[in-house]
Amino acid sequence: MSRLWDKGASLDERVLRYTAGEDHALDNRLVAYDVRASIAHAEMLNAQGLLSAEDLSAIKRGLSEIAAGHARGEWRVQLEHEDGQTALENLLVARIGDAGKRVHLGRSRNDQVLTALRLYLKDAVAELEGGVTTVSKTLDDLVVRQGSIKLPGYTHMQQAMPSSVALWAGGFAAELRDDAEGLRHCLRRLDKNPLGSAAGYGVASVPLDRERTRATLGFADVQQPVTAVQLSRGKAEAQVLFEIALVMQDAGRLAADLLLFYTQEFSFVELPDAFTTGSSIMPQKRNPDVFELIRGRTATAGAALNEVLGIVAKLPSGYQRDLQLIKAPLFRAIDVCADTLAILAAALPGVKFRPENIQLDPAIHAAEAANELVVKEGISFRDAYRRIAEKLKK
Repeated sequence: MSRLWDKGASLDERVLRYTAGEDHALDNRLVAYDVRASIAHAEMLNAQGLLSAEDLSAIKRGLSEIAAGHARGEWRVQLEHEDGQTALENLLVARIGDAGKRVHLGRSRNDQVLTALRLYLKDAVAELEGGVTTVSKTLDDLVVRQGSIKLPGYTHMQQAMPSSVALWAGGFAAELRDDAEGLRHCLRRLDKNPLGSAAGYGVASVPLDRERTRATLGFADVQQPVTAVQLSRGKAEAQVLFEIALVMQDAGRLAADLLLFYTQEFSFVELPDAFTTGSSIMPQKRNPDVFELIRGRTATAGAALNEVLGIVAKLPSGYQRDLQLIKAPLFRAIDVCADTLAILAAALPGVKFRPENIQLDPAIHAAEAANELVVKEGISFRDAYRRIAEKLKK
């Protein structure tokens, strides 16, 4: 298998295995986006008089057929390809001949893969935003079903002030909607066209039209200057991961509450049998594994963010191969978040609060009683606070 940088020298197979790592497998999710960007690049080359109409037609047909075959599972990027870009070019040349060699004019693997990655991330962020919104709506539905049920509100793990299912679920719903807005803001960095920046310094001798590829691919802006492109690597990805970490934090805290409420000591909620599992030794038990794993997987999101920040930290300017390592934690966190949102959206409609088991400590109204004294008697809150505290001692 010919690699894009191959000049005929032999390569120790351990070098390919180590440098490619898992990149070839990860690139499978970028194939459709890489094809889309490659076709846009080829159309631009044609418009600039750098690629014949005949070659353009062959390239578009060949890439479309290759992408369709990949979507059907007929081929996958393998280690011998090294990466998705090599796989596509070699498959294209095998299919249409020398015309396939002309598509790479004016670009590098660096801007090629980053373009595909940003197109993918724009879709991934939109899907995550949709998933977050769906979960917030299931919480809104819980408010409609059982919002009037009284709950104790806790501080320091002690009953503190009166609350309700509406306040509890509504708080999480509001924060998830805030998370959805945070995900939308990721577009500011993602929506810049890197194509044509090549290895980071452009191709001054080739009259590229980066505005044309921007418009074709639906980016908001052309990223300028070309040297900014490699300096931006890891920033949009880290922003996406930060927002994912916040989503997972809210999901984890929601799960932690339900796990506490599900204990026999609390018994505030019923969890649906379809989303709990059995014990291998204790016949009486139903285990809230789904919610425990949601709580635990907040660590996955945080670790992915830290990994990406650590990879990029203190890199010199220009492209460095370290940047390849961003994909694994990025994709891992996206998948964990998407799976978490999907199972939460499916499980929450089966959560049922049990008002008969929810007991509020009579002292939970103490703060409100102090406030009422202030309003009725005009005394300071601190004096009212002390009066109510003394009354509770009796």
